[in-house]
Amino acid sequence: MGHTEMLLAVAGLDSAKIAERCEKLAGEDWSEFPPAERAAYLFAHKQAKTPWDIGAADVQKLIDQFGRERALDVIWWSCRCHYMTRVADGFQLPLERENVFQAPKPPAEAAEEPKKEESK
Repeated sequence: MGHTEMLLAVAGLDSAKIAERCEKLAGEDWSEFPPAERAAYLFAHKQAKTPWDIGAADVQKLIDQFGRERALDVIWWSCRCHYMTRVADGFQLPLERENVFQAPKPPAEAAEEPKKEESK
């Protein structure tokens, strides 16, 4: 399970929905997604494939869909994720086996109640 799948699981999607979403994202037809999501996906895809072609028009499309502050969030997260992928690939770091984005499970409760000391 990659980080995308891990984050979708944390968002509440079950394994079938995660597989369906990832298949759609890996394809070329994103018409089922809302316009704002499509704008973010197109930006991230362009940034991954041809970052030197990112220009003011690309940023403006994000601003039109998200507003200035949220557009900055999309740009920042896209940059961070691409950077982390390149670092991990460069150092050949394996993905974690557990979902690192999931909240940790609480410690297991003791199987039996602690024995009370008898007063003498």
